[in-house]
Amino acid sequence: MDATIAFPLLVGLVAVALFFDFLNGLHDAANSIATIVSTRVLRPHYAVLWAAFFNFIAFLFFGLHVAETVGKGIIDASIVTPAVIFAALVGAIVWNIVTWVAGIPSSSSHALIGGLVGAGVAKAGLGAIVWSGLGKTVAAIVLSPATGFVLALVLILIVSWLFVRQTPFAVDNSFRVLQFFSASLYSLGHGGNDAQKTMGIIAVLLFSQGALGPTFHVPLWVVLTCQSALALGTLLGGWRIVHTMGSKITRLNPMQGFCAESGGAITLFAATWLGVPVSTTHTITGAIIGVGAARRVSAVRWGIAGNIVVAWVITLPATAAISALTYLATRLAG
Repeated sequence: MDATIAFPLLVGLVAVALFFDFLNGLHDAANSIATIVSTRVLRPHYAVLWAAFFNFIAFLFFGLHVAETVGKGIIDASIVTPAVIFAALVGAIVWNIVTWVAGIPSSSSHALIGGLVGAGVAKAGLGAIVWSGLGKTVAAIVLSPATGFVLALVLILIVSWLFVRQTPFAVDNSFRVLQFFSASLYSLGHGGNDAQKTMGIIAVLLFSQGALGPTFHVPLWVVLTCQSALALGTLLGGWRIVHTMGSKITRLNPMQGFCAESGGAITLFAATWLGVPVSTTHTITGAIIGVGAARRVSAVRWGIAGNIVVAWVITLPATAAISALTYLATRLAG
């Protein structure tokens, strides 16, 4: 591919980016609905409708800081070409499909970041990397699940103290209602952080082709199409991963589901405000482990949690390698 391409090919690349966004929603639907489904507050098909709605309207509540970080804060925007974007997307899409089929809740966000890094380095070497932006993202691999864990743990201790005099039946009924609120907030945070990553990819692609003028920005049509693609993916669900997230790590009741979702939502809101592209998968997994550990350490299936952590660790290098090879193959074919 050349640095500048014909309009039909540009449209095709935007379509590939939106396909990744759709897969992101499909893959990460579990993040939004696993807790509310596993606690039997909502049936799965109603839960995905609920989550998809809040995924879509998230752009009304958040700025575009994450999109700007992905668009110009991971690799140098000046070295971005259609071939780089194509290779980055292929790496992320391949990894998403592999982990979705295997039922592994890996991070779509870090798959995309790894893809950008791999393709950028294959084109221009290590100098292509914006180390400050990549550093924030890598730090979030540790900080987002840790923050979700701590917040969920603290919330469940506070809630347990506040409701200590109520009967289990009354507590269960109260939190069946409150979980609608916490699930809405988490889906809002998911839509606000995750859709912006694809917005950043499309915006930097358009910018590299001179379609945005002299300054980098994210057009409204990009915002709306990305939110729509993510919401559609969420609507179709990711049932394999819902099972892993909702019941294999630990068993949840409505109070625990509320605390996990609330802790995760606070983490996502803060990260989106700071412009840090975090993993919604990491965040909700940390929160679920937090509420399980609050009950008792043995309530968490640490073997399953360990397998998930392994997937987190290898996501960045695996997608970087796939994207680098894709970029080199593209250059040889061109």
